Parts: sequence; structure tokens; C-alpha cells
Amino acid sequence: MQSNRKYDVVIIGGGAAGFFAAINMKIKHPKRAIIILEKTTKLLSKVKISGGGRCNITHHCDTISELLKGYPRGSKLLREAFHTFFVSDTIQWFEERGVKLKTEEDGRMFPVTDNSQTIIDCLLGECDRLGIPIYTKMNVVKVKQVATGFHVETTENEVFESEKVVLTTGGYHLKKDYDWIKEIPCIIEAPYPSLFTFNLKKHPITNLMGIAIEHAVVKIPSLKMEQTGPVLITHWGLSGPGVLMLSAWAAKELHQKNYHFDFHVNFLPEFHSDGLGHFLMDYKQKNASKSVQKKVFSELPQRFWNYLIETVEIQDKNWSDCNKKQVFKLAELLTNHPFQAHGKTTFKEEFVSAGGVDLKQVNPKTLESKTVPNLYFAGECLDIDGVTGGYNFQAAWSTSFVLSQCE
Repeated sequence: MQSNRKYDVVIIGGGAAGFFAAINMKIKHPKRAIIILEKTTKLLSKVKISGGGRCNITHHCDTISELLKGYPRGSKLLREAFHTFFVSDTIQWFEERGVKLKTEEDGRMFPVTDNSQTIIDCLLGECDRLGIPIYTKMNVVKVKQVATGFHVETTENEVFESEKVVLTTGGYHLKKDYDWIKEIPCIIEAPYPSLFTFNLKKHPITNLMGIAIEHAVVKIPSLKMEQTGPVLITHWGLSGPGVLMLSAWAAKELHQKNYHFDFHVNFLPEFHSDGLGHFLMDYKQKNASKSVQKKVFSELPQRFWNYLIETVEIQDKNWSDCNKKQVFKLAELLTNHPFQAHGKTTFKEEFVSAGGVDLKQVNPKTLESKTVPNLYFAGECLDIDGVTGGYNFQAAWSTSFVLSQCE
């Protein structure tokens, strides 16, 4: 490849947002010379692993207001984008290209093939059909404004001249990772993780790794935040949608606390502590001769129940042998179990970072920089993030489509 190649649009980042921007821009402006640059050898890598390899492409919602509940940050900008390209548009776009989608009980949407390669093949196929070049191993180290637009420089000493530049690099781990655009006036909100599990240091509950409680409420009292959803016990702590959603909404505050914080879990959300205490006292009276080993609540796994009664030290007793203090202690562990988090573990499959390009400098109607004409942003490089369940991909499709329609 020769140096100093000229294009109308250079798109930096070969992920979902980059491909969707390139394809829709080429459809809108067929004569534009558009190129995608990807620094690695892997295209659409996050699409590949999303949803356990099935690709959770979006989240079924009937209204914009409902969908926006899935975004801890960036909802104001996304409201504008969703008016242009919503979930229904995503479904139609893919189905027009032969990719049928299905909705699961929790609202997540997948291709009916249950295979992320279906989405990858669709996007690659569209680029091939439209004649959009894609270059891998093109690590961009500098974007410089010039009289004619931009010079995009790579570690391979290639220089791409372009009238427009689109950043779809995804979310970075560290602020220094954005240094390659430091020559352009661009305010960066320091990135920090969203969607992570809560680590518990040497806590006995981790011996139950693999057990899931299907309905729980996880709360951080000091932040007055809580989320409801399944909780999964892992060998390092607690995970699952309830924890992950809370980690997203509390991401900034927990980052500031260096991930050392107290949290509580109600494993039986239909009860509060005192109410459950009285319920169990009544159960004790009616089932005095029964062993405490026989679990009271069918929805709780037996091993989890064993952990609770061992913590209260009543595992070898019948109900008649338990005193009121022990019964109410059991109720407290079930409805307001205290934990101390010591660190986090990134939910690898759904890695998402908050932070990135400050939204105040982006025109929400066009996704163009307010200070640098012809510089556009889409996807996770923006200070936008969603909870798990297809929300981040929908933000990528919508923001990419919006900028693709600009003149």
C-alpha cells in the first residue's frame, strides 16, 4: 500500500460502530471514498464474543423512554439518536439483509441462528458489496488537522488524507490511551470500568461458586442505589445481572472508592427482615419437629440454604431447638445480607468502560465535534455506556447511523 492515500472519510475502529457507520454512509453517499482502519488483526471482535457467542444485538423496547432506562450515562444524547434510529429500525435493517432476530424472555435480542458469526458475515458482506476497503494492523498514532481536512498517521508510517474522520475506537481502559488524538481539541473524560463483579476477600459464600439466586435485590446503602436481578456466586465474589447493573449505575462512585465498599443483598425480595423473622417464627411453631436442614423456600438452592444455617450455627438442630435470636439472624441474612467488597473483576465478555469523549463537545443531532468540523464520534468512544442486555450495541447502531446521514 502506498503512503498518503486520499479518502473522503477515514473511519478509525473496526468494531460494530465503525462498520455500521461505513456501510450506512456509503449507502447514503455512494460516491464517497470510505475506508475502515483497525489496529488489530481482529474485526468485530466484540460482536464475536457478545452474548456467549450468540451476539446480543439489541434490547426489545417499545418506547425510547423505556430503552433509556438501560443507560447510566449519555441518555440525553441517545434520546436524540433514538429518534432517528431506534430498536425497530435495527430489527428492520438486519432483517432486510436476511438476518432474522428473536426476542428472549428478558428482552435480549439475538439472531435466530444463535450465532454471532451471522452478524459478522452480514456486516462484512455489506462492506464487500459496497466496495469499502478495510485495513487491519493499522494502529493510528496521530490525527492532525490540515487545510484540506485531516492527516491520519499510523505506526506503519502510512498517512491517510481525509476530508472527514470518524472515531469508533470503542472504550479505552486508561486516559493515556487517547493520547493519539491529543493534537485535536478534544476533551476526554478519564475512563473507568462499568459492568464488573464485586470481589469478596476470603468470604465463605465463595465456596458456593456456580450457584445462582434467580431473584435478588443488591443495594449500596451509602450511595442509596439498588438493582434487582439474578445474582451469581463465583469463586471471587458476586456477579450476575443484579450486580452488573448496579456496578454500571454506581461505576463512577465505586471507582472513586477504589472498589472498597459495603453492600447488602436481599435474597428474598418479597420479604423485609422483621417480616421474614415473624414468618419463620410462625414456621418454627408449626414445624417444631422438622430438621432445619430441610429448606423453607423452594426457590433457594439447597447448598445456599446450608450455608445460611451453618452461618447461624443451627445446621444440626430441629426448629424447636432454635431460639428467637437465631431465627431472626437467619431472616436478616436472607433479606439484608451484609458484604464488604474488596476490588472488582471485569466482566470480560461484556467489557464496557464509562468515560471517553465528553458529550458537551458533541452535537447530538449529527455526532460531529462542536469544535473540530468534520470530526465525528460513535459508539463506546463517547462517554456513553449501557447495562448488559444489548444496550451498548443499540447505542453503537444508533450513533453510527446518525453520523452516517450527515452531508
